[in-house]
Amino acid sequence: MSPSPLDLLLTFCMLSLLAVGGANALAPEMHRILVDSRGWLDDATFSQLYALAQAAPGPNILSASVMGMAIGGWGGMALATIGILTPAACLAWTVAGWLEALKGAWWIKPAQAGLVPLALGLMGASGFILGDAAAAFFLAPFITAGSALFIWRSNRSPLYALLAGGMLGLGVFAIG
Repeated sequence: MSPSPLDLLLTFCMLSLLAVGGANALAPEMHRILVDSRGWLDDATFSQLYALAQAAPGPNILSASVMGMAIGGWGGMALATIGILTPAACLAWTVAGWLEALKGAWWIKPAQAGLVPLALGLMGASGFILGDAAAAFFLAPFITAGSALFIWRSNRSPLYALLAGGMLGLGVFAIG
């Protein structure tokens, strides 16, 4: 069932205010709302669209635009993009003004430092959600762990891991 334009816009506006840590940290909540709660997308479609948005050049927030397009066509893409960008931009602008006014306050640094573990936890949850959606492929957790280990321990570009994953995926889907 396709949502009303207002429902789509308000959903992405609400998601925008939860994007602490950026678009990657937003993926679990986006999945929960778009797949589990609203049923606008299924697991496989969500995972594929998210991967497509991450592979494309540009900001990570493109994932919202791609999801919006899959849900409501070109109008859905426009509404999702406006919804995901506008509230967060207004909030960031307002908070930046407050931070400038409160520059010497003792509690600003600890408050900012407290957001780091929150953002890291949300990004870790993104990995679990996307891995769970790709669980149909039983090697996915091992490929993910191997890629993370390669990127962490190697001086090579992460594009090598992306290339290897693409080649492996191409091989697996060509066989199956």
